[in-house]
Amino acid sequence: MNIEMFIVGFVIFSGYLYFLIWNIITQNRKQRESNYPDVEDDSVDYDGMGNYGRFPEKETKKRK
Repeated sequence: MNIEMFIVGFVIFSGYLYFLIWNIITQNRKQRESNYPDVEDDSVDYDGMGNYGRFPEKETKKRK
């Protein structure tokens, strides 16, 4: 009975590993297909909230 339980556990574990690796590979392929190369990260956006915290600097008018 010991060896049978070991074999059953090994089969279940092997199936789990196979489907885990298969899922990782297929999801990686799907992510590469849907990746947009022209969308880049904003290197100035440190808080991750987008452009809400940055306002354009006001131009000062030159006096004569």
